[in-house]
Amino acid sequence: MMAPPPRSPRKAALSDKASKAAPEPAKPAAGDLAPLRQRQAKARAVIAALRAEFPDTRCSLEHGDGWQLLVATILSAQCTDARVNLVTPGLFRQFPTPVDFAAAPIEEIEEAIRSTGFYRNKAKSLQGAARHLLEHHDGRLPEDIEELVKVPGCGRKTANVVLGEVYGAPAGVVVDTHVGRISRKLGLTDQDDPVKAERQLNACVPQADWRDFGHLIIDHGRKTCQARSPKCDDCGLYRWCVARS
Repeated sequence: MMAPPPRSPRKAALSDKASKAAPEPAKPAAGDLAPLRQRQAKARAVIAALRAEFPDTRCSLEHGDGWQLLVATILSAQCTDARVNLVTPGLFRQFPTPVDFAAAPIEEIEEAIRSTGFYRNKAKSLQGAARHLLEHHDGRLPEDIEELVKVPGCGRKTANVVLGEVYGAPAGVVVDTHVGRISRKLGLTDQDDPVKAERQLNACVPQADWRDFGHLIIDHGRKTCQARSPKCDDCGLYRWCVARS
């Protein structure tokens, strides 16, 4: 057989240029979730590593009681906890109790929480929550998640925050943006929907750790696994990550 003719210098240069310009192949997808027992073992290892790094993990929303925590959690939607913590002291001086929120002109609540964003919807939720609790629960927070999610502005995430912090008994893992994103990177869930992700996390995270798991993952997300620029070289969880940057 005759050897193929050598490439011309021009064609070789174009080929090399095209090869260099071609995008790198996409990283392989994480694929299906690992078997539950493997995810349970991974979750325990992740929790142990994060507890060593964040031994004093806690809820970052400052509050004096369950009602204040509910208010702060509602305000935290699409807003940083730091901003909420700046707003709530003055808010609670102006409206100390659910009775005060229920009776206040809605415009005054709006003005007091304006800097947290989406203030009209949040003011409506806060006043609706106060009135609902006064009408159905004598102003107290119910201990049952099925009753809590009936409170205006209180979805499952907020309800689990309240149940965990106030009663020490969340009905599941709190799945916020950090928890969902990082849990997917770790291969503990493959769900974008928070409710479906919560079910998968409930199955692999020990129930005794349901409350702290969210706090630990949030601490890790703020310090190391930031959405836009994760610090993978400094990450203590990198060995367990299935979607490495």
